[in-house]
Amino acid sequence: MLTFHDNRTQNRRSTSELAGGRLIAPLECPERVDMIAARIREAGLGEIRGATMHGMEPIAAVHDPGYIDFLENAWADWQAAGYTGEAIATVWPTRRTRADFVPRNIDGKLGYYALAAETAIEAGTWEAARASVDIALTALDHVQTSGEAAFGLCRPPGHHAAFDQYGGYCFFNNAAIAAQAAREAGAARVAILDVDYHHGNGTQQIFYDRDDVLFVSLHCDPVHEFPHYLGCADELGLDAGEGYNRNHPLPPGADYAAWLGELDAAMQGIDEYDPDLVIVSLGVDTFEGDPIGSFKLGSDDFTDYGRRLAGMNRPTLFLMEGGYAVEEIGINVVNVLSGFDHA
Repeated sequence: MLTFHDNRTQNRRSTSELAGGRLIAPLECPERVDMIAARIREAGLGEIRGATMHGMEPIAAVHDPGYIDFLENAWADWQAAGYTGEAIATVWPTRRTRADFVPRNIDGKLGYYALAAETAIEAGTWEAARASVDIALTALDHVQTSGEAAFGLCRPPGHHAAFDQYGGYCFFNNAAIAAQAAREAGAARVAILDVDYHHGNGTQQIFYDRDDVLFVSLHCDPVHEFPHYLGCADELGLDAGEGYNRNHPLPPGADYAAWLGELDAAMQGIDEYDPDLVIVSLGVDTFEGDPIGSFKLGSDDFTDYGRRLAGMNRPTLFLMEGGYAVEEIGINVVNVLSGFDHA
């Protein structure tokens, strides 16, 4: 299986993450990519190729123009305001304040467009986010032209990024952008299967009223876990999209047997939808040693479910999402991909 990557993703080197009331070194770090790429080479999974530039049009097809402009200029605006640290939101429109206009001040803009405070914006964020989209779209190009599966080693991840919001380490929604690009290239139906520990709230929001993209997510119940406010089983879609959003929340501490039961149900729903393309939002923070997950999947379990995903017999695009056990992340990603390749 070919992997696609771009070293511009290394340009995002944030030093700040708000966690447990402290600023810590971010868990979403360049070393994650280094470990995955090293394991791909060590395992002989396949060639790692560069990404090609795809411009802003695919991003603009999914994200709000004002939001895109905000992300492009946020760091410069932050510096112009005289701040010396990284840009972190500190105030939000809430249930009891106005939320129908965008403030001009950078503090207000950050809160308007942020869904959480853990994710800082710094000098390299814009370029890395752009590169991550290019990786996803280049991998998609390969799937569409060859019919072979491909892996987009995206960084930053994307599935928490909504139409006009960032957070959870995500700025542009790589899976959503790829799905929309596939639709515009002629795919009648696209399914996105999100196997990250955390719910893909941004992907759900973007396609919630559409029936041409099926979104299916396995994740820890938002009653207990980030992003908290989306991801329940009764969120089924709206208007034309009713029935095309399917959440499979699991309790904290779920083991592989429980997780696999939900995967089987998810795959059955995808099979019934009969998509032309399956995009797998590949988060491996379901691993039993992940620092911000509680599920109990072992490394061999990733190989097993990679084989099962291959059984869908659909053109498949894997895009990197979460996974923060840096020593094991490469092993777990390669286990999924090699399981798929050798099924």
